[in-house]
Amino acid sequence: MKQMTKSTVSNWGNYPSIDAKTKSFTSVSELDQDQLPEASYIARGNGRCYGDSSLQSHIISTLKYDKILEFDAKEGIIKCQSGITFSTLIDFLIPRGLFLPVTPGTKFITVGGAIASDIHGKNHHVEGSFQNHIIHIEVLLASGDIIECSREKESDLFMATCGGMGLTGIILSAKFRLKKIETALIKQVSIKARNLDHIFDLFEEFKSTTYSVAWIDCLQGGDKLGRSLLMVGEHATKQELGSDESLRNPNGKLKLSIPFNFPNIVLNKITIKIFNFLFYHKQIAARKESYVNFDKFFYPLDFINSWNRMYGNRGFVQYQFVLPIENSKEGLRKILSEINNQGMGSFLAVLKLFGNYEGLISFPMQGYTLALDFPIRKGLFEFLDRLDQIVVDCGGRIYLTKDARMDKKVFEKGYPNLERFKNIVKKFNPDLKWRSVQSDRLAITKP
Repeated sequence: MKQMTKSTVSNWGNYPSIDAKTKSFTSVSELDQDQLPEASYIARGNGRCYGDSSLQSHIISTLKYDKILEFDAKEGIIKCQSGITFSTLIDFLIPRGLFLPVTPGTKFITVGGAIASDIHGKNHHVEGSFQNHIIHIEVLLASGDIIECSREKESDLFMATCGGMGLTGIILSAKFRLKKIETALIKQVSIKARNLDHIFDLFEEFKSTTYSVAWIDCLQGGDKLGRSLLMVGEHATKQELGSDESLRNPNGKLKLSIPFNFPNIVLNKITIKIFNFLFYHKQIAARKESYVNFDKFFYPLDFINSWNRMYGNRGFVQYQFVLPIENSKEGLRKILSEINNQGMGSFLAVLKLFGNYEGLISFPMQGYTLALDFPIRKGLFEFLDRLDQIVVDCGGRIYLTKDARMDKKVFEKGYPNLERFKNIVKKFNPDLKWRSVQSDRLAITKP
């Protein structure tokens, strides 16, 4: 194992930042317990979570533990080390007619991070979260033992590791199923929704479509509250595309880069309102069908390298919540009204539909989830506390992977299996060697 390096570390939201010592490794032998100083640790991949869930005074970086170990193209199964990124996997898989079973809005995450967050995507309503496609994972415990776990074997460890934010140990590898595809394009339909009632009707209309996501103009009120643009899609087939090879092999590389932090004043109510107006009206027709590159459909922000710098040197919080299906519309109406009344507009506001909930500590439940980006500024946390109360009153919860400030009482109310999760963590991590700033803040690991 390489020597520990000390630096200031933050995740994608650039809030909070802490001083930490980081170690990387390329083989499991480098993680021998005798080589680790007496301290608490958390594993960290590419730092694309938003808050403090992979921050700790001592960090084990998985980024150099990034090899493909097994691959069965015929069955669509892969086994890889936890530090490999989705972007590397995609480059390997697409030419072979395969794709990831679930992916979030960025491909620059690691497989270990995907498991620790039990990531969801635009297809959760029909295909579930990442854990639904895992065959087994290997976890290094605080004892030094390596345990292979799955739904059938060491199931408690498996369930607590999927969505468990790295508190059971270091995820070393994963074997999971892939999705077979014919082309690198998505057959997309985009529809303009007049308001919240309309967008709910559209989600219901397209509930059997594999992928769906809506962007919401969160600074509209009255009969335009919830004005949205819904995008749904399926993987395009060769037959649909015909003989146009340029469509089958589109270029999806990064196009832009932001080399410095924007002044904090750039993102304000006026600029956000202008952006929202332009985004909604960029599509003239009420409905549009097209074939789009998979990068554009799944990862539109990945085209802008270091886009988090747009929020200035104070950073930002991504606030993502989910509400149960029966309370989703009314809860969203209250939250969007609160945002509009307070002028706390979000540059990005992304709405998705979730299917059934199957995890122990995972975020999704059957209902609607909204993700919002808010620059750090005076009054923000008090505002988010008010949103928390609406979420809790509706029976919802906050996403740990995006969280940087949630109160532990809000956390406890949102996750009904929390005590069982804590007991499993204590079983496999009895001395709380694996812990984070977040897990201490939420009293998961704090004595």
